[in-house]
Amino acid sequence: MPSPIWAANPLPDRTPLTLELLQRRLKAPTQAEGARMIDLRRLVIDLRPENSEFRDQFYRLVQAQLQQANPPVGLDLSDSVIRGDLKISDLGLRTDLFGQNPFTLSEAEQAQLKRDSLRVLQLSNLSRSLLLPSQTAPLQLTVLRAPLLLVKTRFEGFANFSNAYFLGRVEAQGVNFVQDSDWSGTRFSQAVSFSDATFQREARFPSVIFFNRAIFNQGRFQGNVNFQSSEFRAFASFHQSSFQQQANFARIQWQDKADFSQIRWQGTALFDRNQFAQALFLTQTTFEKIASFRQTQFNQPVNLRGASILDQADFSDAGFAKGAYLNIADLQFDPRRARILGDPGKVGRVLSVPTLQGNETLLRNLVQNFRLQQQIADANRVEYTTEKLRLRESRQRLLGTDLNTASVEKLQKIGFSPKQATTIAQARAQQPFRNLTDVLKLEGMLNAYVKVRDRIVIGKPLSAANWLLESCRWLGLSLLLLLTRFGTSFWLIFGVGLVATAHFAMLFWLLDRCRKLRPTPFLPTPEETAWSLSGFGVFSILGFSAIFRTADQPWLTLTCLGIVIIPIPAILLGILYWRGRYHDLMDSSYFVEDGSMRQLRFLIGRLPNIPLFPFFRDRYTPIVWNRRWSWLNYLDLSLNNLLKLGFNDIRLRDEQIPGLITTLVWYQWSLGLLYFALLLWTLSRTIPGLNLLIYFK
Repeated sequence: MPSPIWAANPLPDRTPLTLELLQRRLKAPTQAEGARMIDLRRLVIDLRPENSEFRDQFYRLVQAQLQQANPPVGLDLSDSVIRGDLKISDLGLRTDLFGQNPFTLSEAEQAQLKRDSLRVLQLSNLSRSLLLPSQTAPLQLTVLRAPLLLVKTRFEGFANFSNAYFLGRVEAQGVNFVQDSDWSGTRFSQAVSFSDATFQREARFPSVIFFNRAIFNQGRFQGNVNFQSSEFRAFASFHQSSFQQQANFARIQWQDKADFSQIRWQGTALFDRNQFAQALFLTQTTFEKIASFRQTQFNQPVNLRGASILDQADFSDAGFAKGAYLNIADLQFDPRRARILGDPGKVGRVLSVPTLQGNETLLRNLVQNFRLQQQIADANRVEYTTEKLRLRESRQRLLGTDLNTASVEKLQKIGFSPKQATTIAQARAQQPFRNLTDVLKLEGMLNAYVKVRDRIVIGKPLSAANWLLESCRWLGLSLLLLLTRFGTSFWLIFGVGLVATAHFAMLFWLLDRCRKLRPTPFLPTPEETAWSLSGFGVFSILGFSAIFRTADQPWLTLTCLGIVIIPIPAILLGILYWRGRYHDLMDSSYFVEDGSMRQLRFLIGRLPNIPLFPFFRDRYTPIVWNRRWSWLNYLDLSLNNLLKLGFNDIRLRDEQIPGLITTLVWYQWSLGLLYFALLLWTLSRTIPGLNLLIYFK
């Protein structure tokens, strides 16, 4: 494109630099923030090939001044226009990282160079040990010992700052690079600022080390950008910048926080194989094309609040340390046009939303996204997260404090200070709060809101009937989440079934084999007792293992299970032993088995007692109870009642049986109906296509 008119001619406030003017400026350095600077501000410096004589003199004179000056002197090119190519190696002082320096350095500068040389040596040795070609930066560096000021400087030619070592600060606010700029292999010892900088062509920053803070806020990158294999050892910020072409941030180490908030990525954004030691901020960022985070390691949370994904975000093979997650609250995402990719079964675990309000559509879109990619486990995980948030909202409606009706004393009791409680009362008197976030509009409420947001609510007070209905809904949802993770974990519901099966099997064995002590004892032999307790213990251990591996709150899950399977059986057992048993057929088992066939089969419609037709009594015989393997019969009975599956049909006998034992068996059978329904529901949600088999069957 043709250059604008203002770029073709010197601006009125800029003076062309001549040799005479250059010599005067070199002889009279100025002071700026405690540093001596060569004042080349508001000038037009012509370094084009047709002005080669001036260009050679310019490089020679400036380099001589930078090398001889003691204390070191910096270079100020602020508000100047550089025509032609600029090569920093012809201005600075060349040094060898592993050799002697031709100039005197301070102790701090020598320590900086020594630290970098040690790093280069380690990388070189690692490459040789792995039989890989070395990819380290060249060992020859150009050192600038004092600050470099490029505030609002315009580079109309190629700007070559490669392999430079800036021991002083670099200030390049508002700098404009019309052509390509190359900063490959550069080291920035002090803080560097490229705020409001413009890169009209390609900007190359590969293998750059930022030892201190790096600021690129509001930068405009109109060409390709390459930061590959760089290191940011302090805070880095690209806040409100724009990238119009591909941005390559692959293989970068971020040792401090990285701020990419409010950025518009019009091209591809590549963050492959990065290492983020601290938090990554991508709030209100827009990805118009592919955003790739493949094989990236996150050690702290990633904030995607309010971001927009218009094409594809890829988190395949990404690693998340303990406590690291993706905060996707208010994320703008349409599964019909965009996709979120990740490892099946893993990416859904790291997606986090703090509240359900305002994020229900997002969560539904995520479920649709993962189901379209056949990632059923991730879709179920998102649904599980949704229901956990719904449970929290239900608990808040039941127990939360209404900000529009609570007294000042009650507001103080839940965590607000007296001044904050008074402010809330005055604000709601003028206009009632419509949602919880309205509290943040009041001054000084942020910290208090974070502490009490789970204990406050805004809405109409619940009537007694509605409160009871909401309580039942909360209780049912809690059971689904604790026992099945809302139908998303087969091994959890299976572990719960194993524990319940072993528990009832042991109860049936105890009732059948330990009847009374006197006058005639009916007790099992020690050998039978050891075998029975060992068998039931193995099944219990397997169930406990499955629960502790899959449940989010295993102890709470076991508590919930214990409330269901312990109190009522314990009461029935206590009454039975307190009354005692004195009836006929005391020397025969209470349970009978169908001896006509032995096979593994589903017994969904089977009842736990034998039919009334007299001829069926001939098919059922008392179970054997004087063998070491007799405990398997009681386990089979428990499996029949709970899982509706067994290798033999075992039922209650129809003669001389205490009603309490019948009640216990029917109680487990009733629980088995609910458990079997939950099991089928969980299987249909976790195994694709199984729901069709279940429904059609």
